[in-house]
Amino acid sequence: MHAYALASVAVPVTAVLYGLAGVVRRRTAARHRSALDRWAAVLADPYQAAVGRWWPGDETQAAAARLLLDGLVTVNHRGNLIPSPAAADPARTPGHPLPEALLAALLRRTAPATLGSIELRDAEFHTAHREFRAARPALLTVGEPARPARFGLYLLLAELIVYLVGLMSLQPDGDAEWVAAWVAWAGLIAQVGWFRVYDRARGVGWTADADAVQALHHGPHHPALQALGVRDPEALRRLRVSRLRTRRRRNRGRRRRAGTPAGVQ
Repeated sequence: MHAYALASVAVPVTAVLYGLAGVVRRRTAARHRSALDRWAAVLADPYQAAVGRWWPGDETQAAAARLLLDGLVTVNHRGNLIPSPAAADPARTPGHPLPEALLAALLRRTAPATLGSIELRDAEFHTAHREFRAARPALLTVGEPARPARFGLYLLLAELIVYLVGLMSLQPDGDAEWVAAWVAWAGLIAQVGWFRVYDRARGVGWTADADAVQALHHGPHHPALQALGVRDPEALRRLRVSRLRTRRRRNRGRRRRAGTPAGVQ
């Protein structure tokens, strides 16, 4: 195969391959920005950031901790959550839908109830909790765009093999042919190196969102849980007991009937 023919193939094919890598890289960068925006939206709401954590640090536990910190409920040694007189004050609200739903569930009860019982048996709290989770934006990671079609890869590999065979059989004659031969060899090297460039363009090895993932899944607990652990470690321990207790015993904590005033015991 003539050096001129190989060089005339090398330049356009290499240009097309690297142009494709550039397009894929721009798409990956756009996906990356979108992913970080969604992670940021979740991290801005610490209750959403707690979704999916193991139960001692999840959003339900954090909502109960918020109520304890605000003085809207107390928890006894058996893990029963008891609304305080302040809970009946409309001006004293937790300021977030999830702890508000938990407080409303407690106020519907005829007696103190455990956190585990409310989460398991209170249909209205379950609905509010499900709606809260549904409001969470669908999270993305940088991910990797779809790999190129196998047919395209096979075609490229076949082109490289034919190309290499042609280069190995070259016998340049004169300066112009030697220049064309070097251009052809440079094209071959660039095409082989394209595979790594394309992997990078697809997002392989991108770690810019690692901090967001780390903060969401392995970072510090919800601020309410941290604050309660500092202010009242015993209350935090009782809250864990409250989450584990799901069976009704002496303090049944069933729904109150219409017109029945809320009791604090």
